[in-house]
Amino acid sequence: MNNRKRIVVIGATSAIATHCTRLWIHEQAAELTLVGRDTAKMERLAADLQVRSPQSSINILEADFSNPAAIQQLVDRLASHGPLDIVLIAHGSLPNQADCESDLQACHDALAINALSPALYAEGFVNHMAKHNHGTLVLIGSVAGDRGRKSNYAYGAAKGLVTRYAQGLQHRFASTNVKVILVKPGPTDTPMTSHLKGQGAKLAPVQDVAKSIVDAAAQGRPVVYTPGKWWLIMNIIRHLPGFVLNKLKI
Repeated sequence: MNNRKRIVVIGATSAIATHCTRLWIHEQAAELTLVGRDTAKMERLAADLQVRSPQSSINILEADFSNPAAIQQLVDRLASHGPLDIVLIAHGSLPNQADCESDLQACHDALAINALSPALYAEGFVNHMAKHNHGTLVLIGSVAGDRGRKSNYAYGAAKGLVTRYAQGLQHRFASTNVKVILVKPGPTDTPMTSHLKGQGAKLAPVQDVAKSIVDAAAQGRPVVYTPGKWWLIMNIIRHLPGFVLNKLKI
């Protein structure tokens, strides 16, 4: 009898997602589908995971992250083989705020990949989960989405949309067996934040953030700040009066 979990990871080659996949197959063999834009990277990741878990089934799919019809087609294809246990939506990019201010195309792209695309994938997958009354959807947001700040408000606004979308889905499925989990990492040590590390920023180890995500999926926790200190930090920032925030360079 095949009791392996069916796990789909959108944006599988991101550092956080990669470490999540390693943790999942370390726990038990799984039917794992890696979805991304770079086939060569996904093939290398799939080979690595297969060595780590020979009993697992590892598949890759190249995806379009912007076209609604293509997103729907991919979601339908993955869901056609039976109920999905876990879907992790992990794709995104960290835009340069100055570029978003001076170039509307850059601003558009930042909002599309970090807000609209995750929301479309989320909607597509939960609609299939609803049919089976089963499944856990994990959305990676960010602490940046808790309050708009001049240093990163394009990215923060996008992640703010992800937060509101996740909240709406949680309300929609509150009385069902479909779980929607929003993870809000603080700055994490990944290739996407290498420039921040070069500026002396303190970044959380990606392995720790990935473990928080895997644990949250297992426990069904609706909102997870990782590292946990960011819950307190962002709670303070959210409640700062405007006249105080306006004096801060954050």
